[in-house]
Amino acid sequence: MSDSYEVSQETKDRVRALAQQLNYEPNPYASSLRRQRSKTIGVVIPEVANNFFSLAINGIEEIARYNGYHVLIYLTHDDYSRELSIAQHLASGRADGILMSVASESLDFSHLDILKTKNVPLVFFDRVCEEIATANVTTDDYDSGYKATEHLISVGCRSIAYLLVSSNLSIGQKRMQGYLDALRDHGLAADADLVVNGGNEHEQNVALIKALLQRRPDIDGLFASVESLAMSSYQACQDLQLSIPQDIKIISFSNLEIAALLGPSLTTITQPAYDIGKEAAKILFQAITKNRPVLPSHSVELKSELIVRGSTTVAYKPTPTANQPTEAS
Repeated sequence: MSDSYEVSQETKDRVRALAQQLNYEPNPYASSLRRQRSKTIGVVIPEVANNFFSLAINGIEEIARYNGYHVLIYLTHDDYSRELSIAQHLASGRADGILMSVASESLDFSHLDILKTKNVPLVFFDRVCEEIATANVTTDDYDSGYKATEHLISVGCRSIAYLLVSSNLSIGQKRMQGYLDALRDHGLAADADLVVNGGNEHEQNVALIKALLQRRPDIDGLFASVESLAMSSYQACQDLQLSIPQDIKIISFSNLEIAALLGPSLTTITQPAYDIGKEAAKILFQAITKNRPVLPSHSVELKSELIVRGSTTVAYKPTPTANQPTEAS
């Protein structure tokens, strides 16, 4: 009746036919108690300030609600010890399955082995751990990194800095490889001095970017691999009185809702965050409701979109305020 993959289709058809004949309807509450299910899934994410994760949670919640499940959100704050503690807590039976985006500080993922030992289904999304044999739901990070860099080159940038949060994350590695390959394919030399590893603190990142721009005044393009670094870049340019995009152009991975309202508006690589959450949840519930293992072959890669706005537009001019005369006046 639960459509388990371990039962043959012939047997399923016979059981369903008899159930229909006897007017049998399964009791979901009794079934849940018998199987010791919590009717809850855990979602482990590094932060909620990033609009990407907010959208992904909406997609996850839609699928969970459809399946009659509750969602528990756990924040690691990009801290390895916090992620370890959460994994141990969830392995105790608190959740029937887990969706996870790993912390940037995590180097060792042995703490996730306990989930496999306890037969707790696990699906990674966005920030994945490729050492664990399970399904991942991601976007085309390498291609997007390549396209973002190529776009900066196409608008005249020749000294492009790459800003990342952690070189430990596979998404950071793939995006940076796209950046490096685009430079090479367009005859530009890679420069290790132009790759800056930021952190989780806004003020710290502003200071790092300001130091970079002061040390390397030749930089004419900034590629922020995460949304928070784009905001820090805007602040650094403002502090140094550098005009965007006239002095320097900026592009970023971002799902920021107000990207089009910034001054200038931010050119972004926008991920289908809502769909990523939905797809990850669908894979997880296939495992939970049909008692199927989650396999790497179930992984899904979705496409991101390059949205060109004012921060990389050559002809961009700030919109005059009520107190500023236009050129015509």
